[in-house]
Amino acid sequence: MRAVVVPRYGDPDVLELRTVPDPRPGPGEVLVSVEAIGVNYHDTLARTGALELRPPFVAGVEGAGTVIEIGSEVSEIVVGQRVAWPLTEGSYAELAAIPAGATVPVPDGVTSELAAALLAQGLTAHYLAVDAYPVQAGDDVVVHAAAGGVGRLVLQLACHRGGRVLATTSTAAKAQAAVSAGAAVALNYDDWASQVKDLTGGKGAEVVYDGVGASTFESNLAAVARRGHIVLYGASSGPVPPFDLRRLAKFGSPYISRPSLRDYVTTRPELLARAAAVFDLASTGVIDVPIAGRFTLADASDAQRGLEDRSRAGKLLIFPGTSPPTRLEIHQTRPSSPLPE
Repeated sequence: MRAVVVPRYGDPDVLELRTVPDPRPGPGEVLVSVEAIGVNYHDTLARTGALELRPPFVAGVEGAGTVIEIGSEVSEIVVGQRVAWPLTEGSYAELAAIPAGATVPVPDGVTSELAAALLAQGLTAHYLAVDAYPVQAGDDVVVHAAAGGVGRLVLQLACHRGGRVLATTSTAAKAQAAVSAGAAVALNYDDWASQVKDLTGGKGAEVVYDGVGASTFESNLAAVARRGHIVLYGASSGPVPPFDLRRLAKFGSPYISRPSLRDYVTTRPELLARAAAVFDLASTGVIDVPIAGRFTLADASDAQRGLEDRSRAGKLLIFPGTSPPTRLEIHQTRPSSPLPE
């Protein structure tokens, strides 16, 4: 089969399209004919050596396709079933051996493309807005990078649950995208915290969802309400520096959490229930995922480069065929600051 291999750490140009032996499903695994692959920041971290993976390895952690073979000890999945997975290495390939317990069934009416685009970010947005801090009707909710993949979904879920979203974005085009997705107002990253205080009558936001990290963390403290919540789920601008927890008393005693998706899909029933909820929200139009670019395996370097330079607003997908199923007219924008969407 063909697969995209990371032979050594480096920039996107290190990615190599190789012919490698077909995988075989081991005990508890299923072999999937991959139909669509999501491009994820995890992929870029693995490629640069920020994770513990040692080259060479096949890139990618999320995708969707059809089961063509099952290994021993697999009982709930059958050949011919469409499945998707959010957190399994080796997805930039024509075939992937996936632990059966890590897959979720793709419902009829949901394409493999949508499943690959939606699942990982949809699960993340769902646990953030429903569990990490359950948005309540009337809450003022700050969503950073609100035109980005997870940010847009958190924005939509927060609105669906009755919150008023105060979005932050880096460009006018992304601000408009956030407002179109339901944000009450879109703020740029200049002095956004004081604007949040003004918009909330001095109270501050009940919750700040932050996937940016270092560049926004200090302002989060100024923008959050007394005993409010700062939910830090990413660090696209770099990790938050060491922080003296005693400082929280000076900012109204807010709560700070750093959740991870893996801790919100710890059991098979939890993964299935959360995935079913995400697919239902998409099928009913509560959330959506704009597709910003479609690439082939041979174009994987371009796909990862497009993710890292934040030149596209929406999900980037890779397809195993020799050409993507549809070529899009890609609207490219360049951020005016080093911050993400």
